[in-house]
Amino acid sequence: MDTKTLLLALALGNLSLCAALFFFEYEHKKALSLSVWSLAKQCQAAAWFLLFFRGIIPDLLSVPLASALLFAGVALESGALWETAEQPAWRRLSLPFLGLAVLLFWAGYALDAPSELRLLAGSLTVGGFYLSCAAALARRWQAASMLRRFLVVAVGLLALVIAVRGLLGLLLPEGWSWITNNLLQMLSFGAFYLLMLLSSFGYLLLTREQLQLELARLAMVDTLTEVPNRRGFFNVLTPWMALARRPGLPTALIVLDFDHFKRVNDSYGHPVGDAVLRSIVEVCKRQLRDSDQLGRLGGAEFAVLLPRTSLADAAQVAERMRGAIADYPVKSERAVINLTASLGVTTLRADDSTVSLFKRADEALQTAKSAGRNRVVEAAAPQAPEV
Repeated sequence: MDTKTLLLALALGNLSLCAALFFFEYEHKKALSLSVWSLAKQCQAAAWFLLFFRGIIPDLLSVPLASALLFAGVALESGALWETAEQPAWRRLSLPFLGLAVLLFWAGYALDAPSELRLLAGSLTVGGFYLSCAAALARRWQAASMLRRFLVVAVGLLALVIAVRGLLGLLLPEGWSWITNNLLQMLSFGAFYLLMLLSSFGYLLLTREQLQLELARLAMVDTLTEVPNRRGFFNVLTPWMALARRPGLPTALIVLDFDHFKRVNDSYGHPVGDAVLRSIVEVCKRQLRDSDQLGRLGGAEFAVLLPRTSLADAAQVAERMRGAIADYPVKSERAVINLTASLGVTTLRADDSTVSLFKRADEALQTAKSAGRNRVVEAAAPQAPEV
């Protein structure tokens, strides 16, 4: 494949990716990172088209403009990855460096600097921005997926190929042995082509991967209170059910329900009720240890898992939570709302299933409600078998 064909492939490849992304996101609001990435591909496509038509378009126009667009495209591609990594500070670093690189390249071209120096400057600029792409992908390396790790290594190596191309062009202007300038040029364009494929498909796959992770999280987390939902709480509970069959410190469970919470929704509306619920959940979290787990079972009913906690200690935690809820007035636009809670406390037993465990805790909770609400009731101790 000759150089002209590679240039056309790079131009059409970047342009087709822009078109596919446009129609894919046509009916949806695009994230800033995706918009920046799309703009990066447009700049790169325009740069490769200008170089492809070099000779038809005068060099005085095509080369400086193509270089500026290529620098901008790679810089914006790096920025899109930093934006995805929630590091908006890239703008304060990349954009000034981009402007400086473009001005220096244009000055070198206007002053007719040696082509080897211009090649070195361009290669180091583009290679540096692609190394920045690899650095953005390498964030949180230990928790990164194998796809992300592969992209870090591949993009980093290809960026080095582009950077070394300029260095070898300066040190070996006539080539060396079988390493000819034509071969180095083909390797450089090949690296650009692979980077186009890797960065494009890799970015889209990473976006899909992030979406899948978010969907998996939403399946386990209550979106209103940001605590585990019923499914998520039962997933946390399962290993502790198994550990309850072994000797050792017990594990406790608290089931709580906010008293007359329906009146809040009926009187002030669901938005106020949601705000009250979020505030009270934060109050409850402050009464718990890092190892404790609060989850929402549904409506205004919550559960708390207390690992390695006796029934008496769990009752003290429940009483502390009850008092904190009762003493915390929630201010809304329409009123100051005070809530109370009823709580049932029990511990996991060796013969428990989730059904028997929650049945026992719910019975204690119902006893608390029947006794006047705003109180803590411990589940009855198991009766000793008759001899």
